[in-house]
Amino acid sequence: MLGCENRACASTSSVTWSRADPGVVAVEPDPDTMLADLGAELAARVSAAVPGWVVRCVDGLLPPAQPDRDRVMVAAEAAGERAGAQVASDLRVLLTADVDAQRSTPLEVVRAAVVFPTEVLADAHVSPGPRDRFAAERFPDDPYGLSPASLPALDPALGELAIAWGAAKALAHRHRHQSH
Repeated sequence: MLGCENRACASTSSVTWSRADPGVVAVEPDPDTMLADLGAELAARVSAAVPGWVVRCVDGLLPPAQPDRDRVMVAAEAAGERAGAQVASDLRVLLTADVDAQRSTPLEVVRAAVVFPTEVLADAHVSPGPRDRFAAERFPDDPYGLSPASLPALDPALGELAIAWGAAKALAHRHRHQSH
């Protein structure tokens, strides 16, 4: 076994794998455990990013010369905190559910939180801008076009974690439903 004398080499053979010393060769993690662990981290990080996203949404559409801008931004911060709490609760329910019971995605949960910055903007009498037909049909509760296209729109650091969670979900589903 040229090249394997000084490091652990694992064969993909199940016979070899089953005899491997667990101290040398790591056992593959349980897909459901991996999904739960990644789900918990994703929920925490997404929930932490939501308040800032709400504030940025409002700040980006609120005219700089808005007479009561400071009051509106305070309302945006409060809405961000409420949105973060709601998203945390909804993600906890979604991401602790059995893989076969997960009928939504973390992005859908975040998109539902668009009502928080929308309410602040509407209360401040900010007029929604024009939207294309697709956006209006797909996101009827989002007159300001705030729905994120992906989780990294909340925080770019969420990209890799979101992909890892999606891959873990696919692995857990495959592991459960593959034919033996």
